Amino acid sequence: MRSSGKILFPQLRDGTGIVQCVVLKNAIQPELWEALKGAGQESAIIVRGKVREDARAPGGFEVDVSEAEVIQDVHDYPITPKEHGTEFLLDHRHLWLRSRRQNAILKIRHTVVKAVRDFLDHDGFTLCDAPIFTPAACEGTTTLFECDYFEGEKAYLTQSGQLYNEATAAAFGKVYCFGPTFRAENRRLGGT
Repeated sequence: MRSSGKILFPQLRDGTGIVQCVVLKNAIQPELWEALKGAGQESAIIVRGKVREDARAPGGFEVDVSEAEVIQDVHDYPITPKEHGTEFLLDHRHLWLRSRRQNAILKIRHTVVKAVRDFLDHDGFTLCDAPIFTPAACEGTTTLFECDYFEGEKAYLTQSGQLYNEATAAAFGKVYCFGPTFRAENRRLGGT
């Protein structure tokens, strides 16, 4: 939220992106003005208004707000516009995903994965995701995540889809796997 005296500029985000809104103090009810003015970062808001092109606005468009409703007013949101360390951001990953950079990274990743899948599918490969739980280590036991399974048995989160896909390759020929893999390794990025 930015403000300039009698104008508010809330930045709204949904699954399609971010748009800047323009709220004129004299165009809405006084109680709504106060509610919008006091809304914290990541508050949930419904707006109605007219979309217009404006080259100065982030994204090139603005919404002139005629009506609005604050659904949830959030305060003390942990990820603020200031810089945060990697450790903090990883601890709050579910919220960090809302940032522009993380959003862009995931959209690029989606595009790359889709292109790879389209290429492999077009070339006659079959997707064969490996099971997530396995009865044994695929590589080394030092990075296994052990889990309690049924009737006191132990199972492990898979380290690789390789063993399973060696079997599926014999059954299907050309196969690939995009299944998740798990390694019990320290998550520190660099350093000791």
